[in-house]
Amino acid sequence: MSGPRYAVGIDLGTTHCVMAAVDLHASDGDEVVDGIEAIPQLTAPGAVEERLVLPSFLYLPHPDELRPEDRTLPWGEPQPFVVGELARSMGGRTPIRLAASAKSWLCHPGVDRRAAILPIEAPDEVQRVSPLQASMRYLEHLRAAWDHRHPDAPLPEQDVVLTVPASFDPAARELTAEAAAAVGLGHLVLLEEPQAALYHWILAARGEWRKQVRVGDIILVVDLGGGTADFSLIAVTERDGALELVRIAVGDHILLGGDNMDLALAHTVRAKLAEAGTSLDPWQVQALTHGCRHAKESLLSDDALDTAPVVVPSRGSRLIGGTLRTELTRAEVANTLVEGFFPEVAASAHPASRARAALTKIGLPYAQDAAVTRHLAAFLTRQVGATRDLAGFESRLPENAGFLHPTAVLFNGGVFKAPFLLYRTLDILNSWLNDEGAPPARLLEGIELDLAVALGAAYYGHVRRGRGVRIRGGTAKAYYVGVESAMPAVPGMEPPIEALCIAPFGMEEGTQAELPPQEVGLVVGEPVRFRFFSSSVRRHDQVGAVLEQWQPDELEELEEIAAILPAEDRQPGEVVPVRLHAAVTEVGTLRLEAVPRVGAESWKIEFDVRGEG
Repeated sequence: MSGPRYAVGIDLGTTHCVMAAVDLHASDGDEVVDGIEAIPQLTAPGAVEERLVLPSFLYLPHPDELRPEDRTLPWGEPQPFVVGELARSMGGRTPIRLAASAKSWLCHPGVDRRAAILPIEAPDEVQRVSPLQASMRYLEHLRAAWDHRHPDAPLPEQDVVLTVPASFDPAARELTAEAAAAVGLGHLVLLEEPQAALYHWILAARGEWRKQVRVGDIILVVDLGGGTADFSLIAVTERDGALELVRIAVGDHILLGGDNMDLALAHTVRAKLAEAGTSLDPWQVQALTHGCRHAKESLLSDDALDTAPVVVPSRGSRLIGGTLRTELTRAEVANTLVEGFFPEVAASAHPASRARAALTKIGLPYAQDAAVTRHLAAFLTRQVGATRDLAGFESRLPENAGFLHPTAVLFNGGVFKAPFLLYRTLDILNSWLNDEGAPPARLLEGIELDLAVALGAAYYGHVRRGRGVRIRGGTAKAYYVGVESAMPAVPGMEPPIEALCIAPFGMEEGTQAELPPQEVGLVVGEPVRFRFFSSSVRRHDQVGAVLEQWQPDELEELEEIAAILPAEDRQPGEVVPVRLHAAVTEVGTLRLEAVPRVGAESWKIEFDVRGEG
């Protein structure tokens, strides 16, 4: 049999990476041969072990800190950096040399994601890396590990599915794909993480999943990982007598997850130390946060433990001096996480916002409200009309419903390895449903919370060959381009912007959309900026629809694209009458083409909007 031997799923996570594979030659239909790929990595200086996860940490050691033989991996020469378990443990002692949360930085539009900014507060003697470079280092390690284990089936020749948060913006998706291409993975597919988790649930059920859901079900996927909170809604429909899954909504990008929880625990321990007369400087608080992550993971994975040690380094002449020892208790973890992140709220609740200081340190744009339950309530409220025009669902939701009613819930992400957090969330959701007279949502079980995304992504590579059930959905949002209105110059007033729909909600891959015949003017030969917008709630706008006004929560402005379009034989600054043509490619890239009234040339703008592989 020719072609790729494996479908490889890669979960490029905020706190860890996982790689899984499906043997395409040995799999057929529901009979799938799959597994997690063990990843060799340094766990101590000079010690290499295989682990199921590769911690997403990059450590930049002092030249005298490690010998070359301490940094040597089975497949090559020692690198000037360390990735994985050893990086995480060394960074816990010396956080100013640790690049972490690269995935979160990759989707931060307020910084140059190609610039060397990590570690964010490192001193001048530490050579920094960009979020893009850090992501490349993790993928480079994964490729080397795969090629070392499968010399006859190198990774660039396999079907690779790389996962991204459903809420990733186009620029972050594009940068993720760029990082993969830079290490030789140019032929890959991007897949939303919540969908990957559901694919794994289908795979784990081994054909029995059809007995657990039925036509009319609305599956809510709550994916709470290290850096992001992702919500997706998937409807169970029917086509030609067979069940079909359709992704009908995704949430906004919410930078809220395990990282926030680790920081909250660090402040709990810091307050406890302060009461005992010990104060910590900001550098030590960073180290304390990493220590609390270790302690939290220990307590949540071992029910026999009531306390876990936390070690805080103190400054020395070589950056590693004495240490301060304290502990984190199970009760502190439960109280901090439940009350701070999963409070009981009403279904009508919305995330709180506060006035921010005019000046702030450069950092990640974390959600201002840490309550996951408030974000979930707001998401379900916004999507109350998501099934209104879906065949077979028109009358399933009462007219006076305040939010969309899920009938089943799938939880994913390491946060939910703590059963009390999973059931807390489910209980709150079911209390909302009870208040509106709806039946409780069923819990879909059977996935491996840390591994599900990679396994589901690998299975999706199998599904793409027509061998299983596929989740339909197309683009997760409607997309618009800004068109500046023509008006006389008015002091202090910019021309208003209209939003022209170029891709409706759910536009399928491999399809094209010819915009109506009206022309727009395209400025060539001088710097211009393209403004793009997206909407997860405007489901009825067709290609060519023009919005002169919209509510603040209807459209979200995306990162603009700056460009100088070639003037060819025209004058710089000339306005060329053009018609627009849009297409969503097979790999999920939205391509916008401007075709002039006369002449053979055209101008193309392309960015990735892929929500489903």
